[in-house]
Amino acid sequence: MTATLQTLLDKANAYLPPDKSNALQEAYLFAEQCHKGQTRASGVPYIEHPLNVAILLADLKQDAGAVTAALLHDVIEDCHVSRQEIDQRFGDDVSKLVEGVTKLSKIEAHTATETLGPTAVRQGEPKVQAENLRKMLVAMAEDVRVILIKLADRLHNMRTLSALTPEKQKRIAQETLDVYAPLAHRLGIASLKWQLEDLAFQALEGEKYEEVARMLAQTRSQREDFITQVKEAFAKELDKAGIKADVSGRAKHIFSIHQKMQRYAAEGKDFNRIFDLFALRVIVDDIATCYQVLGLVHSLWRPISGEFDDYIANPRENMYQSLHTALLGPQMTPFEIQIRTSRMHDVAEYGVAAHWRYKEGGHGDGRFEEKMKWLRQLLDFHQEGKGAEEFVETVKSDIFQDQVFVYTPKGQVIELPFGATPIDFAYRIHTELGHRCIGAKVNGAMVSLDTPLRNGDTIEVVPAKGPKGPSLDWLNPDLAFVKTAGARDKIRIWFRKRARGENIEQGRAILERETRRLQIGISEEAAAAVLGFTNVDDMLTNIGSGALSTNQLATNLLDHEEPPIPSAPATGPGPLHIEKEGVGDSVKVMGQSNMLTRLAQCCHPVPGDKIVGFITRARGVTVHRRGCRHLGGVNEPERFIEVSWGMPGKAYTSTVSIEALDRIGLLHDITAVVSAEKVNIVNVANLHSKRGMVTEVLTLETTGASQLSKLLSRLEHVKGVVKVVRSG
Repeated sequence: MTATLQTLLDKANAYLPPDKSNALQEAYLFAEQCHKGQTRASGVPYIEHPLNVAILLADLKQDAGAVTAALLHDVIEDCHVSRQEIDQRFGDDVSKLVEGVTKLSKIEAHTATETLGPTAVRQGEPKVQAENLRKMLVAMAEDVRVILIKLADRLHNMRTLSALTPEKQKRIAQETLDVYAPLAHRLGIASLKWQLEDLAFQALEGEKYEEVARMLAQTRSQREDFITQVKEAFAKELDKAGIKADVSGRAKHIFSIHQKMQRYAAEGKDFNRIFDLFALRVIVDDIATCYQVLGLVHSLWRPISGEFDDYIANPRENMYQSLHTALLGPQMTPFEIQIRTSRMHDVAEYGVAAHWRYKEGGHGDGRFEEKMKWLRQLLDFHQEGKGAEEFVETVKSDIFQDQVFVYTPKGQVIELPFGATPIDFAYRIHTELGHRCIGAKVNGAMVSLDTPLRNGDTIEVVPAKGPKGPSLDWLNPDLAFVKTAGARDKIRIWFRKRARGENIEQGRAILERETRRLQIGISEEAAAAVLGFTNVDDMLTNIGSGALSTNQLATNLLDHEEPPIPSAPATGPGPLHIEKEGVGDSVKVMGQSNMLTRLAQCCHPVPGDKIVGFITRARGVTVHRRGCRHLGGVNEPERFIEVSWGMPGKAYTSTVSIEALDRIGLLHDITAVVSAEKVNIVNVANLHSKRGMVTEVLTLETTGASQLSKLLSRLEHVKGVVKVVRSG
């Protein structure tokens, strides 16, 4: 018997009936014989892989069927063993699990190189990728043990990743970070999640991984001394209060620290304010003692305002329960304490695996089915007959994302993804309520419809009195009115059902508005060709129904607007980078050398615009937008030259004209929107006109046309704004 096999049997015997050891040994011997002569990429015998996967399942204390299936999970695919043979030897339960894992392995073998991101299907991604993920999620909903085996299989593969080529390492690591780690999180299995994240992070961004690891290593002695000091003081107080508790330091995970470092840097916070660099975990016997300990720690050290979470009263969506509080300890050092019962700790580490165990043992949680309703949602989405990409978009936005729990006015709890808005809430209650939503109250106060909801909010939807439909703006991702794929689906269906004539009329109005505000010179016929439509009406119908967003219009049309220049530009031997203050390497000039360039002040081109160079008589090449009106009357074709965007510059000047009803606070509201988009205002000109209207002209520094288009969309929604256009 090998040492590794003995490790498996020792772990299994610690919680499984004694008679199961023989079954596991039989499964091991069968798998060893099937894989005889096979080796891994590292050169070790293949049997080491399923054996290590089985050990991981035993660590999760899974039933004998799951551990047995882990030992056999590759025999159908790699050894030409039939399901019938496994059924005869090990029973129907094991054979079903092995077949389920085999199907997922076949899916993986056909996975596209580019993997799915954590929130949505990426643009242009192969449909087969979405279909593969759909099958995996549905398999999980039918028997979660299949995914537990698959997660363990992926973890062992990640531990042995170095044997593969760098390209394969990157692909597998990215898929792990995008799909498998979020699955482990949603299932509440922290013990797998953090290992998958750290290993994937190490493979994808080795230098950053080492940087965080070195930082943690350098502070290790300091952290250990601090934790020892706090534990000793805390233990004395626990003894005085007669409280029995297990107090320990909490492990730090490199990927989670890296994410917090990035988030804190973006928010301008000091890294030293990451409270759980120093952390304790307290495990007690019952819930009442959890709150008793909480009161004790708050009397010992000063709690930090806004850093307390009660996940016992309000469990997370993955069943996690604990009390979290951040405190100022000795030398005013911030640290975190987590307080939970031993069962809560079991669930925190093993998630759904632990619940299955409690359920099988006859001590199941009465709310278990409610907590796992999201698994049933997967089957519901599947049975609705959605396309694969729609299915994946819905799952990743509505299920994979972190959740918030909000209340209806009657106290019903509604679960929504983090960042959801009152519109998402309205559609989750009822489709018709979503269509008729014109306002919302959060905790009794009126809020805008794009307000992100927070845990514990009470939401009241204000509906229109009569029939009403949604706004197309709700589908604009730049405006962030809608977070959930389910709400987007219902809005799109509403617009698709509208009469074609209405959609064409609406689409024409949107196209005219978009080309006017971005100063794009292009006809409807040319726009249809650029966007891939055979006729104008089909294009306008898609725009009017919301199938084609304003963001897509801006991105595609800016790159194909019709040039007003007299003839084709001159060409030369090749690209040349021209240095110039404010432009740098951002513009390539074809066929010219040692020539100054500058961006035209009449039209302020930015990356994303179609551009052309004009050779001046004394100032080198001036770069214009192809739609610039100042080029329309030029009859010297030999002075036009081909230019293109090269490396992006830091900032580009753009001028935006805003026509609005004059009111107190207008400029404040406009500048607040600009600031929120992280755009710098260089100058503001106030040009008054008649009848209470005012025109504000803003000179801005943007990173390009994409950022400018998003900003224009947001400015249009400032109270009193009538029209927003790009000047020049």
